[in-house]
Amino acid sequence: MPAFPANSLSAADATSERRVWLAYGGACLVAWLLYVLAGAELQRGMWRLWEAAYQATLSLWPPMVLGVAVYPWVRALQQRALSTAAVVALHAAAALLFGALWQVCEFTSMRMLFGPDHAAAVLEQTLLWRFVWGFFVYAAIATDFTAVLQARRARAAALSAAQAESALARAELAAISGKLNPHFLFNTLNSLIALTRKDPHAAEAALLRFAGMLRYVLDSKRSAADRVTLADEIEFVRDYLALESLRLGSRLHVQWQLDPATLQAEVPPLSLQPLVENSVVHGVAPRPQGGRISIRSGRDASQHALELSIEDDGPGCDPAALDEAGARPGRGIGLSALKRRFALDYEGRARLQVRTSPGTGFRVDLWIPQ
Repeated sequence: MPAFPANSLSAADATSERRVWLAYGGACLVAWLLYVLAGAELQRGMWRLWEAAYQATLSLWPPMVLGVAVYPWVRALQQRALSTAAVVALHAAAALLFGALWQVCEFTSMRMLFGPDHAAAVLEQTLLWRFVWGFFVYAAIATDFTAVLQARRARAAALSAAQAESALARAELAAISGKLNPHFLFNTLNSLIALTRKDPHAAEAALLRFAGMLRYVLDSKRSAADRVTLADEIEFVRDYLALESLRLGSRLHVQWQLDPATLQAEVPPLSLQPLVENSVVHGVAPRPQGGRISIRSGRDASQHALELSIEDDGPGCDPAALDEAGARPGRGIGLSALKRRFALDYEGRARLQVRTSPGTGFRVDLWIPQ
């Protein structure tokens, strides 16, 4: 388990430390007030109230001051890999020491206020009960501090797990979309070579699109920005489809249904191209007659969200097979990475839904909050 060195506290830990001590101060104040109310007899006048306050202060200041030292002690025990028996033994010893120091503090204050005889008499009368009270007061304080430290450690572990999952999702996404598919690159270059001989002007235009795609990918990998406009992402997808059409020709049909009001909406970079590439690779390219890909955008005004869908009329697949894609190449790898990325980037508010079955095509709906 990770340790929490006092000299390396983060801002969140420093805030948590302040809350701990505020809570401790509040608990001490409540205990003092309860002691005063228990000892006061209001019907006998204010003097009795002041006397109760005096007795409460004289009796409670030792455990309140000693309780401050319990917190670093409990934290030090948690930072060491001790057995349960060792922890219990150390706490028992600390409880006895706590009771002994309480006696010393009280004896010293009594001696200073009332003289050695009075202090000795009080010590003799309260020796046993002070040890008993010291044990229970130490147990209460140590239990509360242990609970606080355990809760903080649990939060730190949950945060570390979330950060690790985020890093994994980003790494997976970078692996599938941070670079162009090698087969796509190979096929595109072959198409460009052939086109150079037939139509140099068309080849030049295609090369410009190819350069634009490479620039977009490189900029997305270098930039720290987490969002791009939908217009930029759509332009990237258009370039990709234009180059795929060099290879697929009339077999590739693309339908665009874009709401102009959505083009300035923000989306994660490289989030649409993997979905469109899935449709090309699995829904269009394997079929001799080709296929159709539909790309739509709309706005959910009531929910302040962007709605996107990518659909093909290909063979589709069994939805259960998508869950097994982690063991083999397929659509599911990109979809699972996108799901995790949306879940982490938008804290569960974004949605990715797949609609498919054998023979009915494949559709992915995205719902992205704005």
